[in-house]
Amino acid sequence: MNETDSRIAAALLASPRASWRTLGRVLGISERTVVRRAAPLFHDKTLRATAVRNPVWFPDLIPLALRIRCRPNQISAIAATLARRADTIWVDVLGGGDEICTILFLYGPDARNSLLLRDLPATPAIQSWTSHVLLRVFPAAFDWSGGLLTEAELTSLRPDTSAPASRSALLPLDQALITALVEDGRASYTDLAQRADTTPLTVRRRLEALVGDQVLRLATEVDLARLGIRAEALLWITVAPGGLEETGRQLSRHPQVRFAAATTGSANLLVAVAAADLDALYHFLSDTLGALTHITTVEVTPILSGVKRTGLVRPGSL
Repeated sequence: MNETDSRIAAALLASPRASWRTLGRVLGISERTVVRRAAPLFHDKTLRATAVRNPVWFPDLIPLALRIRCRPNQISAIAATLARRADTIWVDVLGGGDEICTILFLYGPDARNSLLLRDLPATPAIQSWTSHVLLRVFPAAFDWSGGLLTEAELTSLRPDTSAPASRSALLPLDQALITALVEDGRASYTDLAQRADTTPLTVRRRLEALVGDQVLRLATEVDLARLGIRAEALLWITVAPGGLEETGRQLSRHPQVRFAAATTGSANLLVAVAAADLDALYHFLSDTLGALTHITTVEVTPILSGVKRTGLVRPGSL
């Protein structure tokens, strides 16, 4: 992608449902240019729009991160099998090519137990695994634009959060609306209204409430290498319990952090970092993490390839 494409993509990462007119105004280009450049990117699936549920609002969902050790000659097949599951959100191949990290939203204890006690033990290519429940996801990390936008541009794209969230109860039509948004996060209000059997005005109001209450997160998926990202890593960080909230919030606001969550397990903070290159990753580890007093240990696992992100399988990865 050229510079204009990359900046449009970054703006859509920051504001997945921004109108073409808004994108043009914020980026200082014409609406026609935005449409001409962005439409082909969605058409060929360079950019893909979706939505991700917030497990806090869905008590039956169990958010689980798995670290799976595999036989290296079978890792691609295992990653592809995991990516085909409807309940996997992320699937990454890590380290030396013998480990997978996947995040799943499992529907209840039966689904969790079936995976951990039946499916994984029955797969000969899997050598071992550890499971980590995601206790809290720090949402600030989702406001990520790859360093391609200025703070003023990001501020213009962010929704107005001055009014407190209403925390209204979910309505019967919300499930149909959420399902439609997972399939296409930029579907028109008219299309969403047809799927939810209601009016476009009602859809708009409910969508604003769902996003404002953090029931779901709108997302744009793109291969980060297309934006100049050459070093991705997962960090398994051990933090003193009294500093977990502070450390998680601080890291989630860092421009190189794409995901941050408190977890169970020997490490209690999982962080996904996207850096321009290995030198930038090194400085993040030495300068950013080194300055945080509550951190005691850090394990760095490079991401070799992302097979599935935000619930979407990457084109050509299977």
